[in-house]
Amino acid sequence: MIDQARPYEPLTSENAALILVDHQIGLMTGVRDYSTGELKHNVVALAKAARALNLPIVATTTARDSMWGPTFPELVEALPGVRIIDRSSVNAFDDPAVARAIEATGRKKLIFAGISLEVCAAFPAITAIGKGFDAYVAVDASGTFSETKREAGLLRMLQAGVIVSDYATLMVEVLKDNGRPEAGAVYGALDMPWAKLVGQIAHAYGK
Repeated sequence: MIDQARPYEPLTSENAALILVDHQIGLMTGVRDYSTGELKHNVVALAKAARALNLPIVATTTARDSMWGPTFPELVEALPGVRIIDRSSVNAFDDPAVARAIEATGRKKLIFAGISLEVCAAFPAITAIGKGFDAYVAVDASGTFSETKREAGLLRMLQAGVIVSDYATLMVEVLKDNGRPEAGAVYGALDMPWAKLVGQIAHAYGK
């Protein structure tokens, strides 16, 4: 379990990286805790916000050409220049190329999202904890195949000391200050309807 006496160390643009695991078309067909449209929206928003905040991004697939198919196109489009690493291992962190890519970011706080939540997100996040990283999982940019799997995955991660949150909260934590020049791009990437309304109010008062 995580040490509750440890002081809070926020995510920042300097200490965090995003790890996107197996957002593949074949796996997405089985997701039952989010609609396909909502899950796509959340994952793409997470990726775009991370790019706006200049976070290193590592993306992976598993058995892309034999079982689970390619990364869904909207996410590929949101990740220009990011090489998606294919592997055969169940746990992404067990693959040497993925492990090297994560370690090459030089970041100690790793934000994971993956399909499925209890395997593709949880296994590498728990492994990261064992390797001395801080691990976070964006649960609404992940997805799984039943309520039982969702509950069991969340419990296992919490028991291991993984911090679970949602994609927007994690990105806003990294942003930290709404006065930053990246703020507009971050909120635009998050694509939250209520945030657009707030922006419209600010624009109206700015006239």
